[in-house]
Amino acid sequence: MKALLCKKHGGPEDLVLEDIESPKVCDEQVLITVKACGVNFPDTLIIRGLYQFKPALPFSPGSDVAGVIKAIGDEVKHLKVGDEVIALVPHGGFAEECLADANIVFPKPQNMSFVNAASFLMAYGTSYHALKDRANLQKGETMLVLGASGGVGLTAVELGKVMGAKVIAAASTTEKLDLCKEYGADEVINYREEDLKARVKELTGGKGVDVVYDPVGGDYTEAALRATGWKGRYLVIGFAAGRIPKIPLNLPLLKGCAIVGVFWGAFAQREPKNNFTNTQELLKWFYSGDIKPHIHKVFPLAEAAEALKELEERKVRGKVVIRM
Repeated sequence: MKALLCKKHGGPEDLVLEDIESPKVCDEQVLITVKACGVNFPDTLIIRGLYQFKPALPFSPGSDVAGVIKAIGDEVKHLKVGDEVIALVPHGGFAEECLADANIVFPKPQNMSFVNAASFLMAYGTSYHALKDRANLQKGETMLVLGASGGVGLTAVELGKVMGAKVIAAASTTEKLDLCKEYGADEVINYREEDLKARVKELTGGKGVDVVYDPVGGDYTEAALRATGWKGRYLVIGFAAGRIPKIPLNLPLLKGCAIVGVFWGAFAQREPKNNFTNTQELLKWFYSGDIKPHIHKVFPLAEAAEALKELEERKVRGKVVIRM
C-alpha cells in the first residue's frame, strides 16, 4: 500500500510517498481501507516533532479517517468487514490503509460522503466537547470564537448557534469573516484592523463574553481574556499562531472566570461512552442539516504535503481533505 511517510522530523517538503506493507490487525482493532483523511493543525506539528506525543519514525500523519473496514480483530463484535466508517487514529491516516482502535470507530452516515466524513470527527468532536462538556454553554449566552474561519473555529461558530448562543466570530480577513456569517455568526471582528477587547466590550454592552473559544493562542489571547465577563470560561483549544501565551493570573482572579483546557483526543480515549454520545448527537444535527462541513479543497495523496503547507500558511477556510 502507499503511505506518505515522515522519516525525519521537518516540514511538509520532507515527507515521502512510499510503498509499505499493510499493517496487521490486533484483537481490539480494525483495519480500514482509507477513502479520505482530514488535514488538521496537529498534523503540521507532529511531523516537526512539536506535538504532545511523538510517534516512532517512520510514521504517517493524519488522524481523521473515513473508509471501509477491511479486517477486524477477534474481540471486535460491533463492526464487520465492509462497513463504511469514520474513525480517529493517533496517526497513520495519510495512507491507503490504517489501523484504528474499535472503540473510536463509528458507522458513517449513508448520506455523508467520505470527504465530508473525513472532515467531521475531530473538528466537530473538539468543538462540541469544548462547548458542552468544558464550557457548559447555555442558550442565550455570548461566545467569542478566535480563528473563526479555520477547521475547528468554523465548527464552533456552527455549534454555538445550534446550542442557542450569540456568536461573535473573529478572524483576519473580510473573506474569512464573510464565511463565518454564512455559518451563523451574529457579529464579526477583524482583529487585524480592530481592537479586539474594545470591540467585544462594545458588542456586549460592556459585559464581556461568557465563553471564549481559542484555537489560536499568540497575541490575541490576553486581549480576549480581558474581554471575558464575570464567571466566563476561556477554552484553550490550541496554538495555531505558534506561540503559547503566558497569562497574568490576576485576570481570572478579578473576573471570577475559569481557564479551561480542551484535549478532545484524550477525552475520546479516556471517556469513550461520553464521546460516543456526543458523536451521536453531532450526527443527528448532520442528518437534520443543522451542521455541514465546509470543504476548502481536496488533494490526492501524492499532493498531501501541499495541503499541509496551505494549512501552515493560513490559506485554509474550513477543512482540507486528502482523498485516496
